Order: sequence, then structure tokens, then C-alpha cells
Amino acid sequence: MNFFYNLIVYLSFLFLKGYAFFNKKIKLFVAGRKEIDTKISAIKKTDKIIWFHVASLGEFEQAVPIIEEVKGSLKTHKILLTFFSPSGYEIKKNSTLADVICYLPFDTNRDVKRFIKLVHPEMVIILKYEFWPNLLNQLKRNTIPTILVSGIFRKDQVFFKPTGKWMRKSLTAFHHFFVQDEFSKSLLESISFKNVSMAGDTRFDRVAKILEQDNSLPFIEEFTNNQYTVVAGSTWEEGEQFLVNYINQSTDEKFIIAPHTMHLKSIQKLKGSIQKQTVLYSEKDGKDLSKYDVFILDTIGLLTKVYSYADVAYVGGGFKTGLHNILEPAIFGIPIVIGTKYSKFKEALDLVELKGCISVNNQIAFSRIFNQLKQDESYRKKTGNINSNYIKKNIGATTLIMKFVNKQLKV
Repeated sequence: MNFFYNLIVYLSFLFLKGYAFFNKKIKLFVAGRKEIDTKISAIKKTDKIIWFHVASLGEFEQAVPIIEEVKGSLKTHKILLTFFSPSGYEIKKNSTLADVICYLPFDTNRDVKRFIKLVHPEMVIILKYEFWPNLLNQLKRNTIPTILVSGIFRKDQVFFKPTGKWMRKSLTAFHHFFVQDEFSKSLLESISFKNVSMAGDTRFDRVAKILEQDNSLPFIEEFTNNQYTVVAGSTWEEGEQFLVNYINQSTDEKFIIAPHTMHLKSIQKLKGSIQKQTVLYSEKDGKDLSKYDVFILDTIGLLTKVYSYADVAYVGGGFKTGLHNILEPAIFGIPIVIGTKYSKFKEALDLVELKGCISVNNQIAFSRIFNQLKQDESYRKKTGNINSNYIKKNIGATTLIMKFVNKQLKV
């Protein structure tokens, strides 16, 4: 099985190198891995390294609380942060949170073995679900303490199938699994892994701190002008059509839209479809923002603070591509509306069941719930409180994980 996996990895990389000429994201994926050696050259042989690996932005958010705690309690150590996806790396490559940030090498035995030798980590912390066989096997061979954080497992994964023996073997690299729910814990125990703790999701700790920061944005205050406001975060075209149709028939409410895609053509297309007075972030200077009905954030990095101005939030991705972060608006105690594709997100499953998050599948349902939330203040507040209480009940994963980290490193 090792032979066939390595053959597939090799052929996949050759394909991606060719496909990079036609796809910008794949070009970044391939080109970025050529810079790995330059990035890790900053690591000295005498450095004590704790290596965090994340797939993309969502997993980065899960890593942040632990990285912050490690930096606070293990000041003699340096942080290495690797990404698999360009969508995460390109946004966070200049973050000051880690000492070195680079791509994860492609999962060949040679590349992974060389990378581990050069960065010589004392511990590796992998977020959620990055299970690369050659990487895990090399970590095990080098007896490097490796833990999984905020892990979540599903019954349909290969580990739990009769044909999954080879992949199950890769999991033996983990010294401990910190999982999000009891179901994941029971699945791992069913295949004889006992080194499992139900810790929850570190993102709850991450978003809980949002309330401690200054979330004020004067230009947003000018725009909202104390009016009822809907914030639509990380929107995709599939959901924007419902949103735009609702906006075009709405009265006496403000809308802030933060599209997931920052391409100029898609931003202009969105703006052109709205029949209300609309202003972009990039053109706000010198304008009386209170005169506008819709504000489009054609920039990144502001959405978390913008949610603090919302009476209701719509979070995109749930109609086709996969749901985006609903915890950020939830911490502000506001109702959340999403699409129907959320089955892989525990927090969404929980909040839909609790009725703090409402899933809709068509225009009629979309418009109906937004009208209800606007007109019924009591229902709106009750729904929002469900979300904020849910987060408060689920904080604490970071503390549990850090106890293990400190014990393992004998701090």
C-alpha cells in the first residue's frame, strides 16, 4: 500500500506542476513549496521548536489560542507554523504569531524526512484533520511527541472501514487525540485508540476573547447610524442571490456584506445587482456613509469587528461550497441564518438543533426568516442569546490541552 500511495503522491505532484500554468491557486500551491528551504533557514540547530500544522484559515483560528498560550508559557521555544492550502498561507504568511511560517512539504518520504530533520521539532501539534501518512510515519520514527487538537471524526472516514488498516496505522503516530465530541472519542476507541480526550473546540476560546477587544469601527457607526443592521459574512454567489433579492425589497434596514471572493469583477457584479444606495469600503472616504443602505467590504480583516454592529447575521458558504465560521457572529448574541450544507460542522449542527441558527433552502424561507427576525424583537433576542450561551458553555479546551503540552515538555 505504501508503494501505491507514494506513486499517487508523485504523479499528483507532477500533474499539479503542469496544472499550475492554468490555475492561480495551484500555481501558489506549487511555487510556495519552492520557498520552504528559504523560510526554514531561520531555524538554528540550537532552537527549541514547537511545530503547528494547519490546513487553512479555519484550522489556523483553532491553533491561535494554543499558540498564544505556548508563547506566554514557553518563552524559550520558537513557533513553526505550516499551512497546506494557499488560501490560508497567503493571508497569514506575514503574521507575527509564529517565528517561521511556510507551506507543508508535499507528502513524499524524502521531502518530509528532510523537513523534519531541518526543523527538529520538540513537539508537533496538528489541527483537526491533517492526516498525511508519510508525515505521520516519519514523526513516529523520530519519536517526536505529536498531538491532534480539535479533532473530529466521522464514521465514513477510511480509518473506520475494513479496508482502512493502513491508514489506521498512521494514527499511531499521535501521542494523544484531543477531539471535539464524544462521538469522535467513541469512534477512535472502537479501533483500539485509548489515548483520547474530549476537549472540545479551541475556536470557542478564540472567539470568547473577541468580546475583550476593541471592536469599534467609526466608519461603520457612521454607516449604520443606529439603524437595524444585517451583516452578511463570507458570502458566495449561491447565497448572494437570495440576499440581494431580500435587500431589493427591504425597507428601513442597513446591510453590510463581506464577500468571500475579493475579485473586482465579482464585487462589481454584486454591487450592480443591488437596487439600493451602495458604497464599497474602497470608495468610502469623503462620503456621507449614513446616506447609504448597503456597505460592501471589498477588503479583509474587518468582519469580526463588523459583526458587533449586527442585529442579525447571515453566514455564507452553506448553499454549495461549505459553511464559513458561525462562531464569530454567535459570540455577539445575534441570530444567524445559513444555508443547508453544514453537516460537517458540529457547531452548526448544535446551533440549528438549539434554534439559535436557522437553516434555509430557498428564497421564500430566506425572506420569511429575515422579516420575522426584524419584526419580532423578542424572538430575535431569544434566538441570539442561545448562540452566546452556547459559546460560553463550550470554552476551556485550550486549558486542558496546555496541561498535556506542559507535562509532555516537562515545564
